[in-house]
Amino acid sequence: MAHHASRSVYDRLTERLNRFPQGAPPAESLFEILKLLFSEKEAALVALLPIRPFTAAEAARRWKTGEAEARNVLEALAGRAILLDWEGKEGTVYVLPPPMAGFFEFSMMRVRADLDQKALAELFYQYLNVEEDFVRALFAGGETQLGRAFVHEPALSAENDLHVLDFERASEVVKTATTRAIGLCYCRHKMAHLGRACDAPQDICMTFNTSAQALVRHGHARAVDVAEGLDLLAQARARGLVQFGENVREGVNFICNCCGCCCEALIAARRFAAAHPIQTTPFLPVVAEADCSGCERCVRACPVEALAAVSANDPKRPKRTVARLDEERCLGCGVCVPACREGALTLTARASRRLTPLNGAHRAVLMAVERGTLQELVFDNRLLWSHRAMAALLGAVLKLPPAKRLLATGQVRSRYLEALVRRFG
Repeated sequence: MAHHASRSVYDRLTERLNRFPQGAPPAESLFEILKLLFSEKEAALVALLPIRPFTAAEAARRWKTGEAEARNVLEALAGRAILLDWEGKEGTVYVLPPPMAGFFEFSMMRVRADLDQKALAELFYQYLNVEEDFVRALFAGGETQLGRAFVHEPALSAENDLHVLDFERASEVVKTATTRAIGLCYCRHKMAHLGRACDAPQDICMTFNTSAQALVRHGHARAVDVAEGLDLLAQARARGLVQFGENVREGVNFICNCCGCCCEALIAARRFAAAHPIQTTPFLPVVAEADCSGCERCVRACPVEALAAVSANDPKRPKRTVARLDEERCLGCGVCVPACREGALTLTARASRRLTPLNGAHRAVLMAVERGTLQELVFDNRLLWSHRAMAALLGAVLKLPPAKRLLATGQVRSRYLEALVRRFG
């Protein structure tokens, strides 16, 4: 009976996690992950928490306990980076982040003695790298994605540089963040426990703003200034790492410096290329075949296998190859450009830019509409209830048939929704 009771507690927690637009499909490996991260009591309590940010007073009401007792539990969870916390108008505010990008990563962003990180790494690998349900749901569940690629800024020509918007520059995120923090790269730290990590630097995972404040306060990351943040970006670029960050224009909370061998996002980009699991940059590399030596350095540099060596069809040199781009797979990150020593690769603008959500609230609604979970936001988030215009919009979207919901991701709905988020968010 005890085993069944325990299972039920973690099942309820799984149901709570799946109220996020990016959820966590049930699996035996997920059950074991949650057992490592949460006690049974904690799992039962966290399963009752809302999606939106909340105070200790609200947690106490939901848990039917005293506020001081609730605060002690919340502080303990925040101390382990299960919850994020910050100071709001009503005092300390807490939120349960989604598993990714969220408490899965935070559990590996520093070396910890309070957690069996090797066992956790093995379970993460099973759940995220061997099984496909979670990664497919996270990265291939709709048109609006959790993360986007940032362009490799040194690869920009003077002309292209004029057309890159501030939010498309990782350097601008570093410069404008209220707080910058560095922790261990979750992906490479996980792979290190499995003996599979590459030699790319680990102490290079970047968080910003409120997420950074919480992680620094509880010792899961270290604060850095603008100069060190920019220096770390430069180090990552020199290693040919892709800058992959939160898919929003305002208030970016993370930028990962990703390798193609360890990073789950880039692995997903290869496995589910047709679903475009990472939002691309506004650029594509162009190969000047006459200048291409066929050295394949760009092919090896590309983390998503968008470049390949093909025959140059040169009758004078039948064995000569040139690089050929698969535009459907390309992120537009530009890490291939400096890899070319012949100057045969340049970046050019794509025909059109993909929509980048305004902020986290805008992205959450777009993702929820596309993934059929919008009702969870509407019924859980009283912030939406307090704004009749937003509630009316979301109610109208809910009434659309599935095909129409997908069509609603076009420019009309996006611009209208963005305007509402700006006004009421």
